[in-house]
Amino acid sequence: MTVPRFESPLPVLKSTASTLATDKLGVVAIVIFVWCAATPLTVVAGIVTTGFAVTGMVGMPLAFPVVGAVLMLFAVGFVAMARQIGTVGGLYAFLAKGLGRAAGVGGAWMALVAYNGLQVGLYGTVGAAVAPLLNRALGVSVPWWVTALVCCGFVAWQGVMKVDQNRTVLAVLLLAEITALIVFSIADLVRPADGHVSTYALSLGNLVTAGIGASLALAFLGFVGFEAAVVFAAEAKDPARTIPRAMRWSIVLIAALYAFSSWAMTVAVGAGSIVVQARENSVDLIFILAGDRLGRTVADVGQVLFFTSVVAALLAFHFTTARYGYALGLERVLPAWLGRTSRRSSAPYRASIAQSLFAVAVIITYAVFGWDPVVQLFYWGGAIGGVGVLLLLVLTSYAVFGYFFQHPEQSREAGRWRAQIAPVISSALLLMVAVLVLLNVPTLLGVAPDHPMVWIVRLGFPALLVLGTGYGWYLKTHHWDVYSKIGLAAKAATTPPLPAPRTAAHSTSSARQEAGRS
Repeated sequence: MTVPRFESPLPVLKSTASTLATDKLGVVAIVIFVWCAATPLTVVAGIVTTGFAVTGMVGMPLAFPVVGAVLMLFAVGFVAMARQIGTVGGLYAFLAKGLGRAAGVGGAWMALVAYNGLQVGLYGTVGAAVAPLLNRALGVSVPWWVTALVCCGFVAWQGVMKVDQNRTVLAVLLLAEITALIVFSIADLVRPADGHVSTYALSLGNLVTAGIGASLALAFLGFVGFEAAVVFAAEAKDPARTIPRAMRWSIVLIAALYAFSSWAMTVAVGAGSIVVQARENSVDLIFILAGDRLGRTVADVGQVLFFTSVVAALLAFHFTTARYGYALGLERVLPAWLGRTSRRSSAPYRASIAQSLFAVAVIITYAVFGWDPVVQLFYWGGAIGGVGVLLLLVLTSYAVFGYFFQHPEQSREAGRWRAQIAPVISSALLLMVAVLVLLNVPTLLGVAPDHPMVWIVRLGFPALLVLGTGYGWYLKTHHWDVYSKIGLAAKAATTPPLPAPRTAAHSTSSARQEAGRS
């Protein structure tokens, strides 16, 4: 018996204005969306240098392939289950199928907060990225929030356009920044510190130290977005083949590029000096090295691409977040009006606009209160969002095992490795990484151990999971028609609700209704 392919979750007629565009995205297109969310230049210029500076460790280059290997193992069972359930709902749909619909609601709440944190947080660095460029080119100083609002308007416009049009915009931005990273890294290796290329930073002993949790957390942030490949299943060409390939290629290429670029920086300044240089120069380190080796003009081009990298990430995370809102609106877990698409572009325009309005509200709030946009919005938002996605992956890995345990026939079709062994191993490894990350939250955020943000991060997402699961149980007892469609995503529009279970409480309620009618 063959493994079932992704089913199209879309009704035949598009006149309902609740369907996404189908058969639009191939492997390359989905890899582009994933890579734009991963923000190659932003990760290397920001997260990698921050990792060196905050942890004081030189083993960051090795953290990327280690995390990549864990995620590749996770992807084995994840993709196998995705072939079975074929949904546009994202990670929460996996929780609903593997751990129960109520847990799916809790996962949905976690996902919305995590991805909004990642997306909206990026607006905090837009001003910092563009300010030096405007100052050198025009001699003007523009408040960060003005640039952020302009970018928000651009993202909002792109969010209601056709998905394949977005692919073209993102492809151009992505190709430019990857090219810049490779050129910068090669230049670093051509002119190494002390005249020789050192592999010291690639030694395992430099990673396995007391600060390994913070290093793994920062490395994981570089991969956030790879899991979003399944969100585009309904819009993919031959999704049974496209989604697995896109996910695997995304993980491998991300790990290779980040490890190479971060190692090249240690070669350029010397493994013994990288921590000091990162602390002194922060995100400018990579551009200082480029200017020294390739000239100021090339460095300026790199800073322009740093800005476009952030914009590309804003677009990618916006698309993902909007599709979560769209799927939940179709299921009526969130207001049903979110589950509508544009008749012209088939984009989930209502969920897209709602996410953009939320971003505007956050930007204005930070501007009014004068909060630090780089540290308190960009860095904290990204760190919090990354922790949330990591915890979701832990739950999803357990959900994969739970799903195949509940469906023996599909487990046999997938094979023991995909359905049982890989999910168990990846669950244990991801849980270990998550524990290390939570233990190192103060280091990750750069705050004291008793800072309120430490406990917000440690307890916030578990609280969302509990509250969301509780709401799921409420739907089960009071709104069975909604509860029975949790996890169906786009199929919710055309699938009738399941028959309600005949529980004692249900029978009593029915008897009371009959008595009332009589």
